[in-house]
Order: sequence, then structure tokens, then C-alpha cells
Amino acid sequence: MTAAMDIRSALQDAMARLSAANVPSHALAAELLLMHTLGLDRAWIYAHPEFELDAAQVERYCELVARRASGVPTQYLTGKQEFWGLEFEVTAAVLIPRPETEHIIEVALDRLGPASKSEPLRIADIGTGSGCIAVALASELPMAQIFATDISAAALEVAQRNAARHGFSARIHFAETNLLDAFAGGAQRFDVIVSNPPYIGIADAPALQREVRAHEPEIALFAGDDGLAVYAPLIRDASAALRPGGLLILELGYNSLAPVREWLELGDWSDSHVTNDLAGIPRVISAKRR
Repeated sequence: MTAAMDIRSALQDAMARLSAANVPSHALAAELLLMHTLGLDRAWIYAHPEFELDAAQVERYCELVARRASGVPTQYLTGKQEFWGLEFEVTAAVLIPRPETEHIIEVALDRLGPASKSEPLRIADIGTGSGCIAVALASELPMAQIFATDISAAALEVAQRNAARHGFSARIHFAETNLLDAFAGGAQRFDVIVSNPPYIGIADAPALQREVRAHEPEIALFAGDDGLAVYAPLIRDASAALRPGGLLILELGYNSLAPVREWLELGDWSDSHVTNDLAGIPRVISAKRR
């Protein structure tokens, strides 16, 4: 890129560079990075293709495009990602929220029913990461108290900022702990426990996109050789932490449905349901404690 360039030329050049680097959705990435650079929305950018970027803007845009071409996810470069219609801060300390994870919110609201909006529920979000699930549930369940845990202190800092930016700091409580260890002994009993746990096998790492493999936090991605290492202890701990009739909702990984369903059937669980994502892949399993 040159020292001076209009929006049309800057976008064309960025799209070409990202396409050559095999960046997925390269045109969208170029647009989002330019919007971030200028602090303007897509409509303005396309309405003013002749607008000239100054030298500092060109330099900043070039830097972002180069980093995206190297594999850094767009969300880490812009520092944000939408989830459940809400904007969340994301950093390299947290997993980037995926649309598929919104099924957890849908399942929770469906299984709890309309009356849940006026009930003082106690909900635990295990492995909260960016806090997207906890904040989304807080936005839908105004009487709920939510306890969000993560083993990563850096992730919890991001989640706390996201809770604050959406006005839920008073109703979302954070704990740095492994799974439900902070609630061992039955001092806390929950109505609902939700989790999007790590569920990728270490052996499957080479097959991941470079954006995921090289940049998203390993602790939020991998769970042993087969991706199943977290499910069994999480299900065990949830059985002790939920009230009778309480609801457990878990996001599923690739090929994890059969073993997770078996653990539930062998344990203290009933009324299990499986929800597929839009691609027809089993994405969420939910069950009640007997």
C-alpha cells in the first residue's frame, strides 16, 4: 500500500492480499479491519469510496491486514465479536464466541419456560471465557443470579469487563476455579449449570484452521487426546452441585454425543434431550438431575 490511498483502493488491495494468503471470508475481513481502523460503519465506507486515508490510517490498516494474513483472527484484531445480539470484548485470552454456542441459550430458555423470567434462578456457567453465555443468560433472565467460573485469571478479567459493559456486574459473580471446585461440599446449589467445555482432542490439532490452532487459547480448546477429558468430571460435579430436578446443559464436540449420553444414562440424570445445530450436527445435550 502507498502512503495515501482512497477507501476503494485500500479495500481492493487488502482483499487481494488476504485472498492470496488463503484467509477465509477475506472480503469481510478486509471490510471489518477498515471499519475498525476508521471507526466507521460499513454503510459509510461504501457510500464514500473516494475518501482518502491519511498516512497514519494507511499504516495502521496495512499492519492489521498483514497480521490477518499471517493467521491472527479478525476478532482478536478488532477486539470484539457479536453473540446473542450483544457485542463482546475478546482478547487472545478467551475463545472467540461462535454462533453455534447460542444453542445453549436457546435450550436453556426453552427448557426453563417463560415463567423463568420472573424466577430467582441460580445458574452456573462453567468455563465462562469471554462471559458470553453468562451475559446472554443475564439479559434474558432478569431475576437470575449467575456464577461464572474459569481456570484462567486472564479470561475472567475479560468476562468481568463484558459483564460490566452490559450492566450485569451485580448479578454475575466470578470465581477462578477448575470446573465446580469452588462449590464443592454442597454449599451452593444451582437450578441450572451450563458449559461450553474444551472438547477438541490434542490429536486433532493439526486438522484445525491455523487461526484456531495457533491463536486461540489451548486451555479452552483441548481436553486430552480424544477431547473427552472434561465431560466426565464436569457431569460428576454437576450432579453434586445441582438441586434435584436441576438442569445441566452442555455443548458437544465432534463425536462426543455417544460417550456423553452414556455418562448421563449411567449417572443421576433423566429427561435428556439433544439439539442439533443448523448443519444438523448434535451441538447441545441437556438433562435433569433426578
